[in-house]
Amino acid sequence: MADAAGGPQPEDCPGTGSAQAGRAAACQGCPNQKLCAAGAAGPDPAEAAALRERLRCVKHVVLVLSGKGGVGKSTFSALLAHGLAADESKQVALLDIDICGPSIPKMMGLEGEQVHQSGSGWSPVYVEENLSVMSVGFLLSSPDDAVIWRGPKKNGLIKQFLRDVDWGEIDYLIIDTPPGTSDEHLSIVQYLGASHVDGAVIITTPQEVSLQDVRKEINFCHKVKLPIIGVVENMSGFLCPKCKNESQIFPPSTGGAEKMCQNLNVSLLGKVPLDPQIGKSCDKGQSFLSEAPESPATSSYRNIIQRIQEYCDLQHTQEEKII
Repeated sequence: MADAAGGPQPEDCPGTGSAQAGRAAACQGCPNQKLCAAGAAGPDPAEAAALRERLRCVKHVVLVLSGKGGVGKSTFSALLAHGLAADESKQVALLDIDICGPSIPKMMGLEGEQVHQSGSGWSPVYVEENLSVMSVGFLLSSPDDAVIWRGPKKNGLIKQFLRDVDWGEIDYLIIDTPPGTSDEHLSIVQYLGASHVDGAVIITTPQEVSLQDVRKEINFCHKVKLPIIGVVENMSGFLCPKCKNESQIFPPSTGGAEKMCQNLNVSLLGKVPLDPQIGKSCDKGQSFLSEAPESPATSSYRNIIQRIQEYCDLQHTQEEKII
C-alpha cells in the first residue's frame, strides 16, 4: 500500500485487507510491505472486540480527509460538528487524529482544556451538552509543543482514542485526519474495520495542484474499501460583500472539483465560497455558522451537512434491512 506511505503506488496493489497483502509481486519495494505481510495492519481479535464494544453505541462515523494541507479540512470538520450538533436531539463527537498539527482545540474554543480519567475511560471535553471533542492537543502542556513521534506511537494513540475514550451514546462521530495518506489514515481505517464507518468526506480547493492530491486520496479510499460520501470544494470563489462581484482566488484551471468528480464518478457535495469571517471565527473558537448566519458560505455549509446526514441515514436504513 505504497500510497499510504507517500511513495509510488504499485500498479496492482492487492490492498491491506487482501490475503496477498505484503506478499504479492506488486508489493516488492513498497515501504509498507513488512507491515502488511506480518498481518500487523489491523488489530488482533481481542483488540477488535474491545474496539467493537467501545464503539457499539456510535451510530455514524464520518472521516474528513484531504490530499493536501491548508485546504480547510479541519475547519470543515469543526463546522460539520457544529452543524450536526445544532439539532439538540443529536449527540455529536469530534475526534482529532491530526497528531502533529492538532488545531481542533483552538477552532472549538477549547485551548487549555485537559482530559480527565474516569472509571469508564478518558472523558472527552465538551463544547456543548451534545458536542464533545478529543484531541492530542488536550494532552500537551502548551499549544506550542511539538509532537515528534514516529508512526507506531501515533498509531497507539489513535487506538487509545477509539478504545479508551468514554464516548457514550453518539449519533455522529466526526474524525478529523491529517492531510495525505499516511500511517494515521491506515490505522484509523483498519481500527474502524472492527466496527463500522459510514464513509469519508474529502476536502479540496479548486486549483489543479490540490485536485492532483485528491485523486490520490480517492484512490486510497478505493484501495482500503472506504466508502466516499463525496467531495467538498472549499474556497470556491469570493463574493465581494460591497460590490457583489465574484472573483476566483483559486482558478479551477482544469474544471475544479466538479469536473474531477464527473470523471471519477464521485459525488460533489457542494462548493463553499471564501468568507474572511470563517478564519476569524476559527481563531476565536466560535462557530461561523452561528456568527454569520446570512453568509453564502453558511448556506453552502448547511446544504452540504444536510446531504451528509441524508447519506448516513440511508446507510443506516440499508444496514437495518440487512440485519
